[in-house]
Amino acid sequence: MRVRRLTLGPLDTNCWLVDDGAGGPVLVIDPADEAEVILGALAGAEVEAVVLTHGHFDHIAAAREVCEATGAPLLVHAADAPGLTSPVGTGGAAFGFDVTAPSADRTLEDGDTVAAGGVTLDVIATPGHTPGSLCLSGHGHLLSGDTLFAGSIGRTDFPGGDMSAMRRSIARLASLPDDVRVHPGHGPETTIGRERRVNPFFPRA
Repeated sequence: MRVRRLTLGPLDTNCWLVDDGAGGPVLVIDPADEAEVILGALAGAEVEAVVLTHGHFDHIAAAREVCEATGAPLLVHAADAPGLTSPVGTGGAAFGFDVTAPSADRTLEDGDTVAAGGVTLDVIATPGHTPGSLCLSGHGHLLSGDTLFAGSIGRTDFPGGDMSAMRRSIARLASLPDDVRVHPGHGPETTIGRERRVNPFFPRA
């Protein structure tokens, strides 16, 4: 599995391009902004789906343009789907950003899978940052959105945030093997093993 990072938009949000490394179709994870940069990086490759780890404005700003340009469906957890079409629902209105996305073509639940070519990723529902936050896990990688960061976790003080739910979500991720590479929504990559050692929010034995 090949994972490429584009850091985009005013909040330096990570957009991830995932494929099998053998010319198969691509999954675009969190098309944060700057659609022209994303489309340029795709270089005409087939896009199987655009997947959102959650519905916040800084992760979705290029979703409409990327979906329209590639014909790819938009996927998001069912709990965050209703807010995509409203600046209030995406959280953008509170920060002066009039950002929306199209309605979801497919809603995801815990235990679903998302596939493209030789890549199959499991959907792990990780509420806490938003009710519909999710992570994608497979092939030794975790696309963690704003649930897990290097050395920290996502904020829970926005509307829909829930610290108790976040702690349960982090406990689920802590059960993954140490060598799983973590690709977060902001900041540098890490591993589950590193987070087990340094992240104060990881459960302690």
